[in-house]
Amino acid sequence: MLRLCLLSFLVILCVVACEPGKEKKENAKSTVDYLRVIPGQDEPIPAKAIQKGKVLIAYSDCYTCHKEEERSFGPAFKDVARRYPANKLFQQMLAQKIIAGGKGSWGNAVMLAHPRLSVKDAEDMAAYILSLDR
Repeated sequence: MLRLCLLSFLVILCVVACEPGKEKKENAKSTVDYLRVIPGQDEPIPAKAIQKGKVLIAYSDCYTCHKEEERSFGPAFKDVARRYPANKLFQQMLAQKIIAGGKGSWGNAVMLAHPRLSVKDAEDMAAYILSLDR
């Protein structure tokens, strides 16, 4: 009998809790704020950095896992360029990914870390990659 009372109480509690409530318009507020431009981070990437990045990639191990046009073990450089805008913010983000490595952005493939690479060189390499879809 006690179980039946407890079960009945729980069922009633669930029904009452799941009942749609009345929303007050003064409490409901819908706002949409998208951050389109980050001041100081939306400048285009200089051509000199792109050229240096092309040379650095040619002498690195990048082409072991990547190709420019088609997917290999890692994503094609052009696919990376299509995903991210070519500006300072994404150049820095991609440079950090080159240095620290990572996984999950492009499926299950793992990007090896390059900790001996300087931030400047990694940014130049990222500049070249981001320029490929332009």
